Amino acid sequence: MNKELTKAEEQVMQAIWKVGKGFANEIVGAVDSDVAYNTVLTVVRVLEQKGFVAHETFNRSNRYYPLVSREQYMQQQLSSFTKRYFGSSTRALVSFLVDRNEVTLEDLESITKEIE
Repeated sequence: MNKELTKAEEQVMQAIWKVGKGFANEIVGAVDSDVAYNTVLTVVRVLEQKGFVAHETFNRSNRYYPLVSREQYMQQQLSSFTKRYFGSSTRALVSFLVDRNEVTLEDLESITKEIE
């Protein structure tokens, strides 16, 4: 999987990850904004075509579930971002964050302790 989600797709995917397995009304309820029911279903169908979501049918209702975990997608996006902007160098990414005070030296020390 090396596909990116659009903003709308990511919003719906976040709701699906939150719900786990859910019917359309549950997914619509989990979306963090006032998006129309039909719009959410259209995006879910696109996510199915892209291979992010699948469904199982019960009577005439579909229950949707993610095929890609949130962690898998985050890893893929972070790797892609790091490759595009930092030449695949995690060190360069961390240095960038430290230089801009996004990550403090205390944060780095804490992370180092967790790794050890």
